[in-house]
Amino acid sequence: MITVVIPTIGRPSLRATLAALADVPVVVADDRPGAAEPLEVPGGVRVVRSGGRGPAAARNAGWRAADTPWVAFLDDDVVPSPGWARAVWKDLMDLPEDVGGSQGRITVPLPSGRRPTDGERHTAGLVDADWPTADMAYRRSALERVGGFDERFPRAYREDADLALRVRRAGYRLVKGARVTVHPVRDDGFWASVRFQRGNADDALMRRLHGPAWRAAIGVRGRLRGHALTTAFAAAALALGTAYSLTAHQAAFSRWRRVRGPAGAGAWLAGAGWVLMTGEFVWARVRPGPRSPGEVARMAVTGVLIPPVACWHRLRGEWEVRR
Repeated sequence: MITVVIPTIGRPSLRATLAALADVPVVVADDRPGAAEPLEVPGGVRVVRSGGRGPAAARNAGWRAADTPWVAFLDDDVVPSPGWARAVWKDLMDLPEDVGGSQGRITVPLPSGRRPTDGERHTAGLVDADWPTADMAYRRSALERVGGFDERFPRAYREDADLALRVRRAGYRLVKGARVTVHPVRDDGFWASVRFQRGNADDALMRRLHGPAWRAAIGVRGRLRGHALTTAFAAAALALGTAYSLTAHQAAFSRWRRVRGPAGAGAWLAGAGWVLMTGEFVWARVRPGPRSPGEVARMAVTGVLIPPVACWHRLRGEWEVRR
């Protein structure tokens, strides 16, 4: 009745995911690029190669290799709860034909005794997210009707929301099941939040495919407008300050203290706007967290970098979707 498809780039967490699955066919889509060594998987687990083209292409390779009426997608860093195989069967067995997908319930265990970090809160967002492929089952006929995942989404970002919107547009309903899957938190490093800004390029594709109201359709909010204003303030302060310094034939640092003329005043006003916008953004990330020295330092450094990086990736995405 159901096949589980797991795209992977070979993370060690895959072993725990596979160990939690029993009595259900599993297809692992190996998305490691190049001539990688064979994956070590339990007997009976089928492995297909997807050539390092991203999770959307890997999931497509996986579900097309299956022949069951339902396909359940799991990520390679989740752990299905005990009894998951029977629970997903109960979720799907009596669904009417107009239901195209069933979403599992994601839990994210957060540390006790302190507030969660920014990275931990990012992962915890899956708890209330709609249609994440961390645990999402689709009727095979629905996947065939819409053509599966859009492989123009190269990352694990928005490709699941795009598929859900297209399945709903095709006339299917999406429901929530009772099965539970655990998504552990992990430390992705100091610069993780800056790297995540690459997803802004995928947001450009979402807008092109689903219109300007796509965020409301999937129930998410963004800060791109604020990032754009912050970046504009920074650019204006730099440009006006440089112009003033060149006009005065003095180094910028020595003239910041004695501003005369419209260029200098504009530089100070733009700089003040950048400080206020950046400070608000940094505090919004520091306030709900543990406020440890390391976390505050990370939020401050990445808070300065995120606005221009986000804008750059969005502009890059807009250029790519228009080509």
